[in-house]
Amino acid sequence: MASGFFAILDDIGALMDDVAVTAKVAAKKTAGILGDDLAVNAEKSTGFLSSRELPVLWAITKGSLVNKIIIVPIALLLNVFFPVAIKVILVLGGLYLAYEGVEKIVEYFFHRPKPSYVEAKEVIEEGETAEKTKIRSAITTDFILSIEIVIIALGSVLDEKLVIQIITVSVIALLATIGVYGIVALIVRMDDAGYRLVKASGDKGIFSTIGKILVKSLPVIIKILSIVGTVALILVSGGIFAHNIAFMHHIFPSFPSILREFAFGLIAGLVLVLGLNLSKKLVAVIKA
Repeated sequence: MASGFFAILDDIGALMDDVAVTAKVAAKKTAGILGDDLAVNAEKSTGFLSSRELPVLWAITKGSLVNKIIIVPIALLLNVFFPVAIKVILVLGGLYLAYEGVEKIVEYFFHRPKPSYVEAKEVIEEGETAEKTKIRSAITTDFILSIEIVIIALGSVLDEKLVIQIITVSVIALLATIGVYGIVALIVRMDDAGYRLVKASGDKGIFSTIGKILVKSLPVIIKILSIVGTVALILVSGGIFAHNIAFMHHIFPSFPSILREFAFGLIAGLVLVLGLNLSKKLVAVIKA
């Protein structure tokens, strides 16, 4: 009886050793997309009132966990019964990311909102609506990026037993959510931490200096993350196209991969943005 119990423990230990090795490999392969995920979600989690930053971030984090709960079992089942569907889903997700990235660029250069003066009540309502819209957008983008993370992690353990595949992919999915949104939480609360340091030190000494640096650095970091996040959307989408659409392997093969992928994402995004805008105008003309 005791020998059987210890045999089970030995099997569990061996399994955990195998998972540790495969998880390490999967983490290395997903490091790039995790960096893009961090940049994109940090940018999407900022721009709110200080009192709303953590509640908004928590709402996005819960949405991200739900995304992983949906994606992981579906990815595992599709890989067994219908593997071609994974590529189709990835390409569709890439189109969405390309559209969103290019739309942000077009919005910045051509459709900046003009300042308007409305009643306070309307401003509050608009703010609540905008908050919900940004949360939905962040969760949708997280869904696409999560698919990429899960598929890459799964691809690194295809030769392993099913149980190792399940545990490894689940571990990477969980670490991706906790790691990414944990760092995002630290970023968005930099100014609050800096203010507390200044206040606690009586605005004197090295802690006051550190606090002021944190406060002043946050807007700069947010601006950088906004740019990096937009570029990341286009790069990730281009990478999806380059790795999952056969004929794109042979387009400008001598070019650096990062330039090729950015070009693929940018062109796809421009086509989608122009196509959608033309469709809207056509619908408006027909209705008129």
